[in-house]
Amino acid sequence: MPCTTLLVGKNASYDGSTMMARNEDSGAGHFAPKKFIVVLPQEQPRHYKSVLSGVEIDLPDDPLRYTAMPNALPDQGIWGECGVNAANVAMSETETITSNPRVQGADPLVKGGIGEEDLLTIVLPYIRSAREGVLRLGALLEQYGTYEMHGIGFQDAEEIWWLESIGGHHWIAKRVPDDRYVVMPNQQGIDFFDLADAFGEQREHLCSGDLLDFIRDNHLDLSFRGPGEELEQDRVFDVRAAFGSHADSDHSYNTPRAWYMLRALNPHTYAWDGPLADFGPEDDDLPWSMVPEKRITVEDVKYVLSSHFQGTPFDPYGRHGDPSLRGKYRPIGINRNNFLGLTQIRGDAPEAVRALEWVAMGSNVYNAFVPFFPNVESAPAYFSNTGETVSTESFYWANRLIGALADPHFAPCAIHIERYQNKVAERAYAMLSAFVAESAGKQDVPAFLAECNRALSDMAREETDRVLAQVLFEASMRMKNGFSRSDA
Repeated sequence: MPCTTLLVGKNASYDGSTMMARNEDSGAGHFAPKKFIVVLPQEQPRHYKSVLSGVEIDLPDDPLRYTAMPNALPDQGIWGECGVNAANVAMSETETITSNPRVQGADPLVKGGIGEEDLLTIVLPYIRSAREGVLRLGALLEQYGTYEMHGIGFQDAEEIWWLESIGGHHWIAKRVPDDRYVVMPNQQGIDFFDLADAFGEQREHLCSGDLLDFIRDNHLDLSFRGPGEELEQDRVFDVRAAFGSHADSDHSYNTPRAWYMLRALNPHTYAWDGPLADFGPEDDDLPWSMVPEKRITVEDVKYVLSSHFQGTPFDPYGRHGDPSLRGKYRPIGINRNNFLGLTQIRGDAPEAVRALEWVAMGSNVYNAFVPFFPNVESAPAYFSNTGETVSTESFYWANRLIGALADPHFAPCAIHIERYQNKVAERAYAMLSAFVAESAGKQDVPAFLAECNRALSDMAREETDRVLAQVLFEASMRMKNGFSRSDA
């Protein structure tokens, strides 16, 4: 699916936590309603069958409890997308990425393989570290193959790993440096890969076991080498040249999103604008990771993953500059955002409250981020009861309505949306602090945290209902059939 990902190492975040965030966007022409749920071990299948590909997999008999963000309607399968398990390990899948015909021809995609519908369900309940997640998924890709190219994130309190599939059965994975963040739009993203480490100590690089032979046999390495120089001696293998794409469509759909995220988080590191820019929105050599200019907060994550090129000529809501440039590039905050999930694993927090999962639903330009404790056995109804019928009883549908009403009236509604987002965040932080402190004295912490989650959900509903009424009023006052006697 079209998505955008941001990964933040523990020394790059504001509180020393690892942070992994991703938008799930529906494909063009439809929307996929989402819900936030908890899957208990007894509810996890022991034999899994995919709806889309038909692949069947026997699963281990010792699953962990985990959260997920599945489709509300089951006709296309589960699509679990994002979650945290009982070991405080998180997974985000998938960032649909690009490739090239050389890779696809050398290792064709597998029609009956595994894909985004399946991956969270068959991996997250069985891993106890981010590295374990990479190795389990890598083995499944080698065994079953995949019918699509994708990037997947794994996270624990110490590490974040990013895995990218290469063709139908191959894969590479790279550890996110602790002091850096990573930006990922819908294209193959890892820039350089240390093959010596991947086939040696494996401290920061992992890959399928036959990757070197695969590269050599299919002439995928495009770098110039000296006489007799072997590929395994090269510590800076150019992954993008070998495995990635440089299509015209990337320059309107993918790279501008990476450019904007980097520009927002490192505004003074490079020149980003104008004819003398170090990096422009269509450049193929944008960094995969950077050290941020300041520590990254939850609000920063929400801002960049909701962005629509504000502050540039490309903002579709812009009112200044060249009108022909507005909407030139595909925004991150788009009408097709299904949800945004941020998993935050705080290494200095007690085990029971170490993980937080922040959830927003609908178009990110107009929605708010709500945190929950994943160490629970059920999710609040307002976030888990999404159905086919549009209803303000559902956080997903309420936010969908807010976005549709506010979008045609962006200027008058913007202040209401900003206050909504800030108020939810302000109240959430205060509630989280109180709940964490109170949890220390509780015997049954999961039951207590479930009550905390219900309180957070009630707060979110109160603020969501308030802003829905405000944007409905603004939209109603601007209806084209408006008329009063004072108009005459």
